[in-house]
Amino acid sequence: MISAKFYSVEDWEYFVNMRRELIKLKDDRLNLQAVLERKTKELKIEFKKRAEIEQKLVVLEQEVAKLERFNVIGQLAAGLGHEVRNPLTTIRGFLQMLQNKEDLHTYKSYFDLMIEELDRANLIISDFLSLAKNKPSEFTRQCLNKLLENLYPLLQADAYSQGKKCVFEPGDIAELDIDPNEITQLVLNLARNGLDAMREDGCLTINTFMDGRYIVLSVRDEGKGIDTKNLLKLGTPFFTTKENGTGLGLPMCYSIADKHNALIDVKTGPDGTTFSVRFPHPDLMTMEISQ
Repeated sequence: MISAKFYSVEDWEYFVNMRRELIKLKDDRLNLQAVLERKTKELKIEFKKRAEIEQKLVVLEQEVAKLERFNVIGQLAAGLGHEVRNPLTTIRGFLQMLQNKEDLHTYKSYFDLMIEELDRANLIISDFLSLAKNKPSEFTRQCLNKLLENLYPLLQADAYSQGKKCVFEPGDIAELDIDPNEITQLVLNLARNGLDAMREDGCLTINTFMDGRYIVLSVRDEGKGIDTKNLLKLGTPFFTTKENGTGLGLPMCYSIADKHNALIDVKTGPDGTTFSVRFPHPDLMTMEISQ
């Protein structure tokens, strides 16, 4: 404890005033420190919001780029697809006719190979043309679980033939407006991609659930995950990591999702990949349009 001697009233008053000033300075320092901490916290929140906005802008730019590519490919497909398919059909017909001639029977394996390759080319053209179709989707309100229940035996058979498993876990979800044929194609593409990504004994899990105002269809595999360098290329027409892939399956999925105002999220890691298709609740969509 510090003791002080005062030799006059003036000294005492000076001491008291100095002490008051010191207490005031300490209070000001504490107030400034509190303001600084508050401002620092506000800036961190603002920086986080800006980072999230920038990330969303990057995603939107990627989606716009994909849509532009779909548009270019659609125009190209509409102009060339049928013109290429017609001569292929003619060639296939003549190969089948020659295949049945007795004097050419020794070349049957060659004819089989050529017909198989023509069928593969025709399949690529069919996928190609499906991206160019501008016909309006035929929406009906129904439960996504019902459609998946009808598809499940087919998916189980596909998995079983490859020594793998497929599990369907339906959740309590609302009905939504979908084109059954298009959603069937979307599910088949995602499921078969997941099966192709796994080794034997792997399990493909398909489930549905509500996430806020979204109805979510999730397809999860137990593969080794997608390389980071390939994530940004997902949905790019003709990009594929499969030896015999066409690179048109995922672009078709993105196109179908876009027609349904749905978003496709991808989460991947060493334990597998999950594709989540997020459909907006139809009643909320109606409310947004009316506003």
